[in-house]
Amino acid sequence: MPDRTLADRIDQGRGLVPADLVLKGGRVFDLITGDLVETDVAICGDTIVGVFGEYVGKRVLDVSGKILVPGFIDTHLHIESSLVTPHEFDRCVTPRGVTTAICDPHEIANVCGVPGIRYFLESAAQTLMDIRVNLSSCVPSTHMETTGARLEVGDLVPLMDHPGVIGLAEFMNYPGVLMKDPGCLAKLEAFAGRHIDGHAPLLRGNDLNGYISAGIRTEHEATSYEEGLEKLRKGMRVLIREGSVSKDLHALAGLITERFSPYICLCTDDRNPLDIGEHGHLDHMIRTAIGLGAPALAVYRAASLSAAEAFGLKDRGLIAPGKRADIAVIDTLEGCHASLVLARGVVADEAAFAARGWTEPVARQSVKARPVTAGSFRTGGNRVETPVIGILPGKIITEHLTFDVAPMDGDKRPDVDRDLVKIAVVERHGVNGNIATGFVKGFGLERGAIASTVCHDHHNIAVVGADYEDMALAVSRLGEIEGGFVVVAGGCVLAELALPVAGLMSLLSFEEVREKLVALRAAAKGLGVVLEEPFLQLAFLCLPVIPHLKITDMGMVDVDRFEVMP
Repeated sequence: MPDRTLADRIDQGRGLVPADLVLKGGRVFDLITGDLVETDVAICGDTIVGVFGEYVGKRVLDVSGKILVPGFIDTHLHIESSLVTPHEFDRCVTPRGVTTAICDPHEIANVCGVPGIRYFLESAAQTLMDIRVNLSSCVPSTHMETTGARLEVGDLVPLMDHPGVIGLAEFMNYPGVLMKDPGCLAKLEAFAGRHIDGHAPLLRGNDLNGYISAGIRTEHEATSYEEGLEKLRKGMRVLIREGSVSKDLHALAGLITERFSPYICLCTDDRNPLDIGEHGHLDHMIRTAIGLGAPALAVYRAASLSAAEAFGLKDRGLIAPGKRADIAVIDTLEGCHASLVLARGVVADEAAFAARGWTEPVARQSVKARPVTAGSFRTGGNRVETPVIGILPGKIITEHLTFDVAPMDGDKRPDVDRDLVKIAVVERHGVNGNIATGFVKGFGLERGAIASTVCHDHHNIAVVGADYEDMALAVSRLGEIEGGFVVVAGGCVLAELALPVAGLMSLLSFEEVREKLVALRAAAKGLGVVLEEPFLQLAFLCLPVIPHLKITDMGMVDVDRFEVMP
C-alpha cells in the first residue's frame, strides 16, 4: 500500500489526479439513507476519498452487479476461542468481510498474564484486519478459581495508552462492582472516561443502574428481548451475540430495528473454525437477522457504523470520504457472501496474507497438572441430595438442578441412564494441584470421557466422563500434547486437537483445525454426546460469573450466592 499525504487524498478526492484504486460498476449501500446507489468508489492509499461520482484510477476493479458495504466490526470476542493464532484468525474471517475485531485476550491472560496481552498487541500490528484490544479486567474472573496469572490495576495502566488499546474489557465480576470490591473499583477508576465493556447476565432493576453508573458502556450478555430492551433504555449499547455456544440472535432479533440500530452492535464472543466454515462469522449473523425479519439497513448499521460509534472508532463504519477503506463486496444484502474484501485498502487475498510478518507464540508448555488416577474422580459425602449442573443448549447460563445420587462404597458414581455424568476440574497451572468433582446433566454421554484445557476463564482442565479410567487417560493426554481437546473411550484416545499456545491455540492452519474438530465432534457423538458444540459448552460450565451453577477447581459454585458450595 503506497504512503499517501493529506495533499494526495485531497487531490484524488477532487478527481484532479487518478485515484490509486477505483471500484467500478457496483452499488454502495448508504447506511445514512438506506439507498443503494450505483457509484464509483475511489481509494487513496488506505482511505476512501470519493463516492457518488465518477473517477479515473491507476488501478480499477470491476465490481459490476455487486453491492459494497462497510467492513464488519466484531465488537466483542476472544480470538483464543477460535482455537487459532491471531494471524490464522485474520486469514479465516477477513475474507468474509470482517475488517475490525475488538478482542479481549483474557483467555491467554489467565494463563500467562501481561505477556499474553503483549502477544496480541504485537500480532495485531501484522494482520490485515484491524485487531483492537480491550485490556482484560478480571484475571481471574473471581476469587473462586485458580489461574496461572493475576492482573491488578498496576499491570493494566502501563498498557492503557498503547495505540492498539481501546479500554477495559468485559467487567464480568459484576458482584464485585456492586459490592464495591476495592480491586474492582481501582480498575474502574483508573479507566474512568475511557471505554469500559460490560458483562452482566440477567442483571436488572436498580442493580443494573448501579452497575452502569460505574462507567460501563456496552454489554453482550442479554439473552432475552426484555433484558436487552432494559439495557438499551438505560443507555447501554447492546452487543447481540451469536457464538458457537451462546446463541442469542433469535431471542434478540426484535431489537434490530431502524429506531434502535444506533445502539445495537453484533459480536461472536466465542466461535470456532468449524462453525465459521459451516455457517460463517458476522456474515452468518447478518444473513440470519435479515432472515428473521430485521430490516437490512438496521442490520448493516449494527455490523459496522453503530459498532464504530460505540467504540469510538470514528474513522470507519461508512463508505464515505475520509473513512478507512474497509469494504466488503457482496452478492446481495440478504445473502451477504463476500467475493472481495478490502482491509485498509488492501485486497484480502492469499498474496496479502503471505506478505504479513509473524509473531513468536508465547506460553508454551503451560500444562503442569499433577498426575491423576481413576481414584482422583471419586465424589465423597453422605448426602444423597446432590447438586447437578443442568445444560441449556445454545446458552452459557445453566440450571441449578438437584438429584438423589446415593453413595456406593463412599463414592457417588455416574448414572448414564439418568444422563448424570461426572464432571471434574483439574488445576493445571502448577499452583496447588486442586481437583474438584461434581455432576452435570445434558451431555448425553454414555461411555468414555472428553476433556479440554479451554476452560473459561481460568483454563484449568475440564473433563466429563462416564468412566474414571478414561477420565484419567484424557487428563494425562492433555499434558502430553500441551493442552487441547481429547476424546477417550475404552482406554484409547479416539480423537484429539493439540493447542500448544497456552493450551488454547493451535499452530496449525484454520483448515487443519477445522478437520480435527470434525473428527472430535464425530468421536464425541459416538459416545452418545448430543450437544452440537460439546467442547466449548464444557468450557462454559466452569465460568463462575454466569448463573446459575458452575464448577471450578475449588468446587461447585452457586453463582447466585457467589460462593463455593460446602
